[in-house]
Amino acid sequence: MKIFVKAKPNAKEEKLEKIDEEHFIVSVKEPPVQGRANAAIIKVLALYFLISPSNIRIISGFTSKSKILDIQQ
Repeated sequence: MKIFVKAKPNAKEEKLEKIDEEHFIVSVKEPPVQGRANAAIIKVLALYFLISPSNIRIISGFTSKSKILDIQQ
């Protein structure tokens, strides 16, 4: 399953907002440095989908706030 994520690094709290079935806004506390925000986004999504973080990978947007991720369920 492919999803589209808008990342919000350096947030005060971690949260996930579902826009529709494929679009999410993910806020994380980590800064966008050395992939720390990306790792935190994957962790939040893994908790939401109740899957292992290893089943989620970023397809596009490694250095952008707009990301496309592949979810293996």
